[in-house]
Amino acid sequence: MSSGVGASPGNVPVYYGSTCLKAADRRLKVAELVLRCLICGLSLAAAVIVGTDEQVRRFFSMEKKAQFTNMKALVFLVVANGITSGYSLLQCFRCGTSISRGSALRSKPLAWIIFVCDQAMAYVTSSALAASFQTAMLAQRGQPEFQWMKLCVLYKEFCRQVGEGIALAIFACLGSVALSCVSAFNLFRLYGKNKGRETSTW
Repeated sequence: MSSGVGASPGNVPVYYGSTCLKAADRRLKVAELVLRCLICGLSLAAAVIVGTDEQVRRFFSMEKKAQFTNMKALVFLVVANGITSGYSLLQCFRCGTSISRGSALRSKPLAWIIFVCDQAMAYVTSSALAASFQTAMLAQRGQPEFQWMKLCVLYKEFCRQVGEGIALAIFACLGSVALSCVSAFNLFRLYGKNKGRETSTW
């Protein structure tokens, strides 16, 4: 008798290999849950750190306050990471429910929705990170050709905290890119030869 195939008392083929498949699915779902939780935490931390950053400097009789709203790129970064954090939190609940029920993602429409949303989050976080990183470099190094001064010389604490937020946003962005690959795998394997026969929306 070949391995992995047996016969029931009614002479109906029984495939023992499905246990390994379910174990692999469970490991993938747990990895996806952990990744989504990390993205949620990192995105939230980046949004809070940059969003609460401000520094006041006194120049003679005037006070100047530096805050993230003075730079549109940083506003974009805060908003993008806030949206990513909220979306990741919702997906964490979905993944947790799926693991507790022991069900795999078999619904193609739902898989498409998750895939598109994960791709959108990856693109949004990447573009926000690129814009804020360029702005940070201009603030750090200035632009002598346009006579733009180095703002971080005047607002060191503000720039330091922005740098910490951008560093966290980098890890969140990398996690979003990795997660988009996972959602792509979860989607396109439904169209493969070994797609499951179960139908579960979660």
